[in-house]
Amino acid sequence: MKIERACKKCSAITEADKCPLCGADTSKEWQGYVVIIDHSKSEIARRMGLSVNGKFALRVR
Repeated sequence: MKIERACKKCSAITEADKCPLCGADTSKEWQGYVVIIDHSKSEIARRMGLSVNGKFALRVR
């Protein structure tokens, strides 16, 4: 079973050591998550600065 990791730069959640969206390193230490389905209409996506749909961590260490 793979452990989910969160990108240190864009907060995207993935199982890889490098983020598939921005290429930055990922961390095992993250808290909370939000799933963005339609980033163009989402107030949360706008506040988080997200321009893609997906699963994102709320806090990454």
